[in-house]
Amino acid sequence: MKKTILALIIFAAPIFIFAQNDAEGCKDHPLFSRFPNFYISECSENFNELTLRMTGDKTENKEGNLISIIYYFNSESGEKEKSPFQIIKNYENAVVNNGGKLIYKNTNALDADVEATFHLASKGKEYWVKIGSFGGTANSVEHYTLYVLEMEGMKQEIQASEMMKALNKDGFIALYINFETGKADIKPESQEIINQIVEMLKQNNDLKISIEGHTDNVGSDKSNQTLSENRAESVMNAIVAQGIDKSRLSSKGWGASKPIADNRTEEGRAKNRRVEIVKM
Repeated sequence: MKKTILALIIFAAPIFIFAQNDAEGCKDHPLFSRFPNFYISECSENFNELTLRMTGDKTENKEGNLISIIYYFNSESGEKEKSPFQIIKNYENAVVNNGGKLIYKNTNALDADVEATFHLASKGKEYWVKIGSFGGTANSVEHYTLYVLEMEGMKQEIQASEMMKALNKDGFIALYINFETGKADIKPESQEIINQIVEMLKQNNDLKISIEGHTDNVGSDKSNQTLSENRAESVMNAIVAQGIDKSRLSSKGWGASKPIADNRTEEGRAKNRRVEIVKM
């Protein structure tokens, strides 16, 4: 059985779903399974802008491929309706358990702006998820909307010759190598960057480089320092594995101590999560 990337909490009680058709052409987003006894009344997909709440008094607008799905509760099911808290909590568990982050949530049903914002990176894509537009009462959801904004992850296509030009000009180059979340394992899509570093070293036999890891400011100073060191070493080992003499390489980590962008935004944090190649 093919599993979706994320799965909502499975309810232990038996589920009886009465017939209720989804709107024509609409389906669940592949990231999420559906809540029991809900059907899709409307959906849309287009390049668009989405307003995301980051704190109680701060929002950010982000652009990308926006998918919106409006779910309505099937009142004929005979089952009890869910509360806004239950809806949001289930999505939170699904996102966090799969390496994502809760950015903001307000589950106070007495407020008009009951909603939640999540962030998730998976398979080279960045996802912003919003749960909002609740309808019903404080304890029973008649309908809600799932917004999924799909953004391409930080990519970099660069050739060995371009790397060498940057080293000769500036003495360093920042590379965006994708790692597993919170780990030093290099993702397959970043293997080509490693290959180009190796090619550059093969073309320039006298070149020696320092591989230096940097993180954003999420997490403790100690954990970020360790992570940056481990990621730099992981890149060094991947280069050595392709036949480059280790004496030409060194590695170090700087943690979050040398940001090049604003850590208050996701875009800035993405730029700060980098590996720099420094000419020695």
